[in-house]
Amino acid sequence: MELVQGADELPEPPVDLGVRGVELWRGVLADHELRVDELRVLEDACREVDLIERLEAGLRDAALVVTGSQGQPVANPIVQELRQHRALVARLLGLLKLPDEEQNGRDAQWRTQRARKAALTRWNGA
Repeated sequence: MELVQGADELPEPPVDLGVRGVELWRGVLADHELRVDELRVLEDACREVDLIERLEAGLRDAALVVTGSQGQPVANPIVQELRQHRALVARLLGLLKLPDEEQNGRDAQWRTQRARKAALTRWNGA
């Protein structure tokens, strides 16, 4: 599949994304070029992030424990919804297979240390 952006051009976020969705969109695309199918996955993740924001706002002033159908105390259903939507965002972003920047940094550091050791070995004649 063809990449949809060049080095200098970032696709605009969908017009109806919220603040957090736009932040995610721009943050991912600032460092990664995505194919058309990957952009769709990113858009879905951005919409989920916005939905999570709305759910969190609804839960902010709500009770964490509510009365269930049998009169028993139960967790507010919003809590379960938040858990599910957060898991979905993680799965969607996982589908993009974006490189782990922390892991890349560790790999680069390891390679640098290995190169330094090899150079010292050469220079010391060992």
